[in-house]
Amino acid sequence: MMIDKIKLEENAYSIDREYYSKYDVKKGLRNSDGSGVLAGLTKVSEVHGYIIYEDEKMADEGSLAYRGHDINILARKCGINKRYKFEEAVFLLLYGRLPEKEEFEEFLRMISEYANLPEGFTEDTVIKAPSQDVMNKLSRGVLTLYSYDDDPDSTTIDNVLKQSLMLIARIPTLAAYDYRAKRHYYDGESLILHSPRKEYSIAENILAMIRSDAKFTKEEAEILDLCLLLHAEHGGGNNSAFTCRVLTSSGTDTYSAISGAINALKGPKHGGANYKVVKMMEDIKENVSDWTDEEEVRAYLNAIMDKKVGDKSGLIYGVGHAVYTRSDPRTVILKKKAKILAHKKGFEKEFALYELVEKIAPNLVYERKGRIKEVSCNVDFYSGFVYTMLNIPSEMYTPLFAIARNAGWCAHRLEELITSKKILRPAYKSICKIGAKYVEKKERGFDI
Repeated sequence: MMIDKIKLEENAYSIDREYYSKYDVKKGLRNSDGSGVLAGLTKVSEVHGYIIYEDEKMADEGSLAYRGHDINILARKCGINKRYKFEEAVFLLLYGRLPEKEEFEEFLRMISEYANLPEGFTEDTVIKAPSQDVMNKLSRGVLTLYSYDDDPDSTTIDNVLKQSLMLIARIPTLAAYDYRAKRHYYDGESLILHSPRKEYSIAENILAMIRSDAKFTKEEAEILDLCLLLHAEHGGGNNSAFTCRVLTSSGTDTYSAISGAINALKGPKHGGANYKVVKMMEDIKENVSDWTDEEEVRAYLNAIMDKKVGDKSGLIYGVGHAVYTRSDPRTVILKKKAKILAHKKGFEKEFALYELVEKIAPNLVYERKGRIKEVSCNVDFYSGFVYTMLNIPSEMYTPLFAIARNAGWCAHRLEELITSKKILRPAYKSICKIGAKYVEKKERGFDI
């Protein structure tokens, strides 16, 4: 029997909105003013986007800090000789402080040692079981690494820290190999896999491993290094970090917790948004005759919100954020790099269009949806554009996010293990009525 012959009773799942108000249920774990329900405490990072004044939520300039260190300062000062920005941020997130020189050198040595996948893993897991979706394959690969660990289930802090370092080092290699396998088996390209090089930073190795000729420029590596730093962490309440903490609270292993976070990040409402922005902008470029005409661009954005064009979702991707209101500090930093890169790569017209959409879209969303807060473009708005100019394939956009954010996930996992020690278990109120009448089989067509 074909499954489409059996009708799903959607009413069995549909819940009227009035019940959420009646029982004061925070839909999406959000308060009525859009702020997140307070579910925990963290020292890993701070995400600031608004202030509460006399019990009223008010817009404010956005800020982000890793372990109390402002992201703007970290973006300027992290790293050595314009390299290893991401690695220093990783050390800060995991160990809770900035590294001394000898510590950082040892940290870099460990990362380089762990970067190679276990013996036999590439052949058995990457090559023999490819996937069209790199994120799907990355999640499976992380789960499979469990089988190559001599003590996978131990949740002692020393063991979880070691596992975290190994995953931070290996996930870039795994993602790159998954991408190369995808290009071979599904797109007909030659299968070329480059081993990670010990003298390279994580950003440099990523560029070398995803390209058949293993070539990259110093500037490309510097910008990717910055992108990784900006995406490394974003509070315990974002969907993937919260997923990691929920799984960690159950006592499960590190590989299951990180794989779950990857699966959460895969969604287009989370880590997959940067790809959606690029596709949206391609659609705008194809259908707007004059990219500099503000009224024509505004009209097309209205059509997007009316679900008449684009992917018919009604969403202007890259606009708005759960926390940030007036600005996303990561967007401000990345936009400056995007402008410089656009000038060098000949993308000035595209950059001007991005700026114009950034100017129009937030006000349009605010006006059309009656939001009670100001909205701005988030980091996803420019990150995909930057990756495009760096000649990074779209299949790697979200995996790059996962490579970076894994640092934050591991830090939150450690914090959950050390501090919470209690399984996360929110309540769901049932609104179904007990006492449904059992319909006898004969009445349902059974032969008895």
